[in-house]
Amino acid sequence: MDEDIEIIREITTFLDDRKAEDIVVLDLRQHANIADYFVVSTGANKPHLKALHDGLQRCFKEHGYKGFQKAGVPDSGWMIFDYQGIMVHIFERELREFYDLEKLWKDAPRVELVEGE
Repeated sequence: MDEDIEIIREITTFLDDRKAEDIVVLDLRQHANIADYFVVSTGANKPHLKALHDGLQRCFKEHGYKGFQKAGVPDSGWMIFDYQGIMVHIFERELREFYDLEKLWKDAPRVELVEGE
């Protein structure tokens, strides 16, 4: 789990530095088999989604996270990066509100990442 938290911290730091909005981490380990964690965030518009997509792909490669999978493209309004049980969802605002993953997984605890943890 410590390794997962470090990876999640790198992902959320990247997203925050690139101005992704409303970043939420859900711990799904006791609630689903699809993933251990969801990282959910919002991009402001299509160009912002493209920048987040391209940058996160580079971030994964730079940190040596080989074997990650991705689905969706910036123009679709919803992209997923999947790496060893961590699914990163990047949405356009309207689609995030429509699919409402936080409500769907409301029983999953949120992971609060505190600096220096």
